[in-house]
Amino acid sequence: MSDIRLKKYAHTLINYSLEVKKDNLVVIQGYDLSYPLIEECYREVVKLGAHPYVILKHDLNEILFKEGNENQLSYISPISEEIASKADRLLNIGGGNNTKYMSNIDPKKISAYNKARGNISKIQMDRADKGKMKWTICMYPTQSSAQEAGMSIREYEDFIFEACLINDEDPVVSWKKVRDSQQNIVDYLNKKNHLRIVADGTDIEMKIKNRIWINSDGHNNFPSGEVFSAPVEDSVNGTIRFSFPGIYSGQEIEDIRLTFTDGKVVEAKATKGQKLLEALLATDEGASRVGEVAIGTNYNITQFTKNMLFDEKIGGTVHLALGKSYALCGGKNKSAIHWDMLCDMRDGGEIYADDELFYKDGKSIIND
Repeated sequence: MSDIRLKKYAHTLINYSLEVKKDNLVVIQGYDLSYPLIEECYREVVKLGAHPYVILKHDLNEILFKEGNENQLSYISPISEEIASKADRLLNIGGGNNTKYMSNIDPKKISAYNKARGNISKIQMDRADKGKMKWTICMYPTQSSAQEAGMSIREYEDFIFEACLINDEDPVVSWKKVRDSQQNIVDYLNKKNHLRIVADGTDIEMKIKNRIWINSDGHNNFPSGEVFSAPVEDSVNGTIRFSFPGIYSGQEIEDIRLTFTDGKVVEAKATKGQKLLEALLATDEGASRVGEVAIGTNYNITQFTKNMLFDEKIGGTVHLALGKSYALCGGKNKSAIHWDMLCDMRDGGEIYADDELFYKDGKSIIND
């Protein structure tokens, strides 16, 4: 892929999202297909006087899941621990050869694998919360992801660059405008104690008192465009129906309906993928509780692509994540998983904060 937009993409990732400084150890992870973006990011890191280190990702885990034993599935490489403990910046570029390579793996093996790797994630998040590292997840356009999204590769390239505001004259200026716009919602919700979400098949409430709402403006996720927090762990009650399939390790779970009592899932149903849903909920004690509640604000993303990096940001949606909460929000839920699921609010959806309607039909009405 030769595209001037790729240079702008890399420049924005390294200089804005990751804020790379001189002498930083910058770990860049990506598949072979994403080499053009890896190369441009590498060049940007060198320009800044930092130290790039590239790790090529692969789909070989399929062999481990199908042929490995329990001990191998739970093994944690000391190299992975060292990277999590020492990297100053971590860029994870998605975009492999096959989005479905994990589709036929036993859900229990996936659950065991993720549970064993919970400590790696904890190390990274703890360091990030303390300001000792920065991380960003992004996407490189590939044929497999384009096909999954129902687009041609050219359409998918355009989709990614539009979602990331790369087509704008100065993407950094544009993302700062996003930050300012989202801050209005953050400031409003940080003063509230209670949240209620109402939509088709959904009526769910939770406490948000003393929890911090975060303005996600293109740093950890690129693209971004959401505000998020962590509900009080035992306060979630009611039912939510997720409008779009839940995606986990390339497997789809359709028409998910979850009912909560005092913060815990007490009923879980899906029309497809019931066994995987149950396995994920059984990962650990925290997997059946909500770790995140969020509102998507990126109206440049208009369609579901089966990639939550984009889908959870769709303007006019909300999402909940089961599992691990973010400490910077005040969240206390611990889990090896953090699994986002999406609810469309654009046709009659409403959100109330302390019984005040502030969001209707997919848009904030705070300033109306």
